[in-house]
Amino acid sequence: MSDDPETLRQIEELSQDDRPLLVLDVDDVLLEFVRPFPKFLEKRGFHLALDSFRLFGNVTEKAGGRTLEPQEVTVLVDDFFGEQAHWQAVTEGAADALAHFGDRAEIILLTMMPHRHRDARRLHLEALGMTYPLLTTEMAKGPAIRRLRGDRGRPVAFVDDQPRNLASALEHVPDAHLIHLMADNSLRKMLPEPPGGAHVVEDWREATPIIARVLGI
Repeated sequence: MSDDPETLRQIEELSQDDRPLLVLDVDDVLLEFVRPFPKFLEKRGFHLALDSFRLFGNVTEKAGGRTLEPQEVTVLVDDFFGEQAHWQAVTEGAADALAHFGDRAEIILLTMMPHRHRDARRLHLEALGMTYPLLTTEMAKGPAIRRLRGDRGRPVAFVDDQPRNLASALEHVPDAHLIHLMADNSLRKMLPEPPGGAHVVEDWREATPIIARVLGI
């Protein structure tokens, strides 16, 4: 898949860096999503069934039980991102983990969401003390991670809750160290297996020493 032009523009704004690269997803890695989103829907008069790890086909009206069409769910997700500061808290252990790494790695946040929500998400993260560069993408993450690494051959670690994003990173950066971390591990059984060689962790406490070791920090 090709690069997202807007993501490339954002990457070009970054300064050149030779430190080991740590790329982090945001939803359900740094900020909770799976827990607050159903509460957001309930407030709007909808219900999310969590018997499969997908949104389309799983959101229904509380009154009447009608299943929402994909475009209706997309609008609700967009509304949620518009109100994220009221709903999304920091994933347990994430802040301590990032503080542990300090300035020994270049930490970049790479979130898959509409670019128009970038400023709102950045302000929310900064209010929570996470002042790292934030990139948005509406396409696969692998090309962005390849561009972030550049041609300096530095070690790369990528943390995400979605196996497809880990697979994209592996496709474009074959020697990337992959960490599969989910804010809610009860949903892991609903997902396909992450790529072979990925580190599957239960929480940030388990992830922290792995990241430090693979990045040599």
